[in-house]
Amino acid sequence: MLTSTIITTTTSTISSTAAGMVTLTTPTGLPEYGVLAVVALILLLSAKEILSASEKWNRSLDCSLNMTILPLLVSFVAIVIFKISEII
Repeated sequence: MLTSTIITTTTSTISSTAAGMVTLTTPTGLPEYGVLAVVALILLLSAKEILSASEKWNRSLDCSLNMTILPLLVSFVAIVIFKISEII
């Protein structure tokens, strides 16, 4: 079967076969935007700390911030575990 590589980048490889089928493969690892997730987490945690001391703080604001902080916190933990396992 004849296979030729059309585009090769650091994040994905697209290849085409003689039958015209195109496949897309992505190597395992973390996306390049992990730094943005960490920066967003730091900013949101700082905003939560500052706003919790102000008179504008209410239950709705707390819920909104928690909804954005928790997924970023899970991503941060996954990044740390991945980086540690990469070293070991």
